Amino acid sequence: MATEQPAVEAIALTRRYRAGGQRVSGLDHVSLTAARGEVVAVMGPSGSGKSTLLYLLAGLDDPDDGCALITGVDWRSVRGRARDRLRLHACGFIPQGMSLLPQATAAENVEVPLLVGGVGRTERRDRTAEILDRVGLSDSAAKLPDQLSGGQQQRIAIARALVSRPAVVLADEPTGSLDSATAEVVTRLLVGAATEQHAAVVLVTHDPSVAQLADRVVNLHSGHLDPAALEDDRSGGTN
Repeated sequence: MATEQPAVEAIALTRRYRAGGQRVSGLDHVSLTAARGEVVAVMGPSGSGKSTLLYLLAGLDDPDDGCALITGVDWRSVRGRARDRLRLHACGFIPQGMSLLPQATAAENVEVPLLVGGVGRTERRDRTAEILDRVGLSDSAAKLPDQLSGGQQQRIAIARALVSRPAVVLADEPTGSLDSATAEVVTRLLVGAATEQHAAVVLVTHDPSVAQLADRVVNLHSGHLDPAALEDDRSGGTN
């Protein structure tokens, strides 16, 4: 029986940067897959390449070697507006800091991907209301970001990433500034996205309690994937 194609895949990804006149590796031949319905947590110390990996998987940066694929499409094969369209429809991205529009309401922030994607007004409003209800913020739809708590703002960022029903959700330290109770709520929302929307979720975290809610955990150290995690990835096992 044919194996389902990974929703997101890194193949020998390498990214180098200049620092102090020298070329240093942010990532060195990192390979990773995530299937639809699976949550993969990426852990490692600061500077290990976690965010670099996420930006390459999202097509927001280009590798020096190797490739990243989303829903089977190699990011190297799409450029400009075609790349933007692919990201818009296939990938929900949650950056550090959330990047909410300060003068837009919670509902308007969530609507942005649908508006950019040309979704009609009625469907846009219905889908926004549905996702706000799922993240428990229906009663905050008209509030501005500065009227919301940090946890509420993070839930708005998650709702924005999920509203397009993407195949892949990429989250960069989604609980980094939250207390432990709120962090668990936010993580369970992401885990729920994998189940309910059959999305692949790749989340970067420093928090072991967040990682333990994932189906699989991989570890990066100095731009290298832990060999044990790589073998586990190939075999389809879990940590």
